[in-house]
Amino acid sequence: MTVYIDKYSPQDLLKKFNSKLSCYARLIRLDRPIGTLLLMWPALWGLWIAGAGSPPTSTVIVFVLGVILMRAAGCAINDYADRNFDAHVARTCNRPLATKEITANEAIAIFLILSLIAFALVLTQNLLTIAMSFIAVLLTAIYPFMKRITHIPQLVLGTAFGWAVPMAFTAIRDQVPILGWQIFFAVILWAIIYDTQYAMVDRNDDLKIGIKSTAILFGRNDRLIIGLLQGLMILVLVSIGIATELNIPYYSSLIIGIGLFLYQQYLIRNRDPKDCLAAFLHNNYFGMCIFTGILLDYAVY
Repeated sequence: MTVYIDKYSPQDLLKKFNSKLSCYARLIRLDRPIGTLLLMWPALWGLWIAGAGSPPTSTVIVFVLGVILMRAAGCAINDYADRNFDAHVARTCNRPLATKEITANEAIAIFLILSLIAFALVLTQNLLTIAMSFIAVLLTAIYPFMKRITHIPQLVLGTAFGWAVPMAFTAIRDQVPILGWQIFFAVILWAIIYDTQYAMVDRNDDLKIGIKSTAILFGRNDRLIIGLLQGLMILVLVSIGIATELNIPYYSSLIIGIGLFLYQQYLIRNRDPKDCLAAFLHNNYFGMCIFTGILLDYAVY
């Protein structure tokens, strides 16, 4: 009996290896850092306020790396959950699971590996923060499936993205005061704002395939409700500034933030998918603006 063995040259093996790495990189959105940034800014808000402007460097490093890892893990589990839908949506049809460049089991493996690495980092923190991390993983895992169950998956996303805030307070203060929950609430509002803008991009496709979102729930009132949420978020941020006795740099950042929100309203005025996507991406500047105000305030006063 003759046995045939496929032989690959080192160049062929290297090419296959690089191709697989490229697929994994696309799966966890290394080419699209916006999600990491939107998760990072609230974590930094929480760290700097919890640490009164001087959070421990080691804690900051753990949280920054944790944000990067958990956002990547979230992308992997999201694509696993949407693997039977992404091929039918223009924006997502080229994702590696949708094109079958990688398997569902590979996506699950990537999610588990990244989550375990993030958990190893959290083990350097106190017991309360370690306990809180289990909730973070649970929120990350269940969010993608909420799009089939409820029209407000953005609320779950906000809870997942905002959970870094109470964890920042437990890591630094070993408790979560009312102030920490105020910031957490502001982050939830913000996530509903920007993820509704994001969902407006896919609204027509989502209606066809049965995906639920706040963009569909709000309907023609989407711009109005986003505007109301933006106003409420600014009020919550003002209350945070009062509670922490922040000064001119912080309130200046809020004034700029109001201008950024108004520009987002301009972008989504016609509900054009490209402009709605631009509004979503624009939220990075809002998060950076608020953090800059917090950073400068503690540096100056």
